[in-house]
Amino acid sequence: MKSAVCSMIGVVGAGFTALLGGWDMGLQTLLLFMVIDYITGLIIAGIFKKSDKTESGGLDSHIGWKGLAKKCMTLLFVLIAYRLDLIVGTDYIRDAVIIAFVTNELISIVENAGLMGLPIPNVIMEAIEVLKNKEDSDK
Repeated sequence: MKSAVCSMIGVVGAGFTALLGGWDMGLQTLLLFMVIDYITGLIIAGIFKKSDKTESGGLDSHIGWKGLAKKCMTLLFVLIAYRLDLIVGTDYIRDAVIIAFVTNELISIVENAGLMGLPIPNVIMEAIEVLKNKEDSDK
């Protein structure tokens, strides 16, 4: 039973990543940043009570589900970009979309860290600028 469940999870995961253009560094980074952003958002609301999405600044399940829906929409855009690459015969639309969303997730993570009172290292701010410039040059 255990091997059947693991096999099924593997098949579903492989199919999912194939739809998104493969399990490359860009997709891995995007998914990692999405998870980090979601978790830091939960920490901001649950522990620090500083969420700007609720009146109380605390947790709200409706807001949490909205956040997850946005993350799913992000992945849908990656799928769309990959399919556009296939139709047009290019290989940069998906990468540009992933870079744009990685940049957005990183900015949100930095904002969450700021709400926690953490100083933001200059190298992170410089990395955001590099990503923004790369996103602009891919257009």
